[in-house]
Amino acid sequence: MSDTPNPPNRAQIEADLCAILTDMTADWDLEHDQPISGQTRLMADLAFESIDVVQLVVAIEGHFKKRQMHFENLLMVDGRYVQELQVWQIAEFLEGALAS
Repeated sequence: MSDTPNPPNRAQIEADLCAILTDMTADWDLEHDQPISGQTRLMADLAFESIDVVQLVVAIEGHFKKRQMHFENLLMVDGRYVQELQVWQIAEFLEGALAS
């Protein structure tokens, strides 16, 4: 029997991401007054800038206790940084990254 716990499912990952983002943005003066959900957009809804994305990656790695998850595969397409990300997209990426 393996001592390795089962990786979290996508719903749990998304809930954890929402909690991380809620904590990160708690003292930000945002126009977005809806609770953070899978449909929340990082740039348009939460006014994320590049440094915020870096801080989010660090928070995710700390929360899930896993490093080197190759976030470049999420953040870049055809050698260019993506312009927008939704929470569900990050959860989908993490589901695969945490399972490997």
